[in-house]
Amino acid sequence: MLVRNNTNNVRIQSVEAPATGGMEPAEQHKMLVEDLDFFYGEVQVLFDISLLIRLNRVTALIGPSGCGKSTFLRTLNRMNETIPGTRMSGKVLLDGHNIYEDFDDPSSIRTRVGMVFQQSNPFPKSIFDNVAYGLCVNGIKDKRLIRDVVEWSLQQAALWDEVRGKLDNSAFTLSGGQQQRLCIARALAIRPEVILMDEPASALDPVSTAKIEDLIGELRKQYTIVIVTHNMQQAARVSDYTAFFYEGKLIEAGQTKQIFTRPQMKKTEDYVTGRFG
Repeated sequence: MLVRNNTNNVRIQSVEAPATGGMEPAEQHKMLVEDLDFFYGEVQVLFDISLLIRLNRVTALIGPSGCGKSTFLRTLNRMNETIPGTRMSGKVLLDGHNIYEDFDDPSSIRTRVGMVFQQSNPFPKSIFDNVAYGLCVNGIKDKRLIRDVVEWSLQQAALWDEVRGKLDNSAFTLSGGQQQRLCIARALAIRPEVILMDEPASALDPVSTAKIEDLIGELRKQYTIVIVTHNMQQAARVSDYTAFFYEGKLIEAGQTKQIFTRPQMKKTEDYVTGRFG
């Protein structure tokens, strides 16, 4: 059955890890990237990336525009396969299984590794139908189950109290911040284990941004989260770990406090202190 109750409690055996830019291999992880190269046609945009994604932690990907953060994020659930002419080498492991070799259907990976995009993208449907969409297309027909999951997902996304009396209204009647939380609810409805967020608050006002950040703080209790952000203060506020990308390479990764206060690499120090980027 699509709606799983135990996916967020997966226990992972220790895996011998590659060099990971200072991230401690002893802590339990959910995903492991090894020796990842990525190409748009003949142009290589990611170079030999190895990184641990910690279980039930928030990992922030930072770096200047065009450094490969979003491209890397999309390798974690095979979203880049929707772009013609792309190719990659290396491994991306989810619970120890290579998502590019052990799964024939990319949609099965995207069920487990959900995505929230930079611009909120609600469907031209009601609030209820937006959240229920993933359940319906995956064959769930039990109306009571769907109703319960929609309510649960909206509660998880801190939106239920604001929309409970207008679920039949168009999603486009919601504010920008509410639409983004609706998209998060839609992602949560299929019970992913990992949530990828590509600058989820970049188009929002400060109040809506604060709500998204508070929501991330709550979601980290149950989900593994990877977030791309250009906002250094946001990365420092919401993440447990930070990975700094520059020109397609992973320069340094570690606990967020260490990256922002005691970076090991001069280039990392220059970026987080605002000398460039």
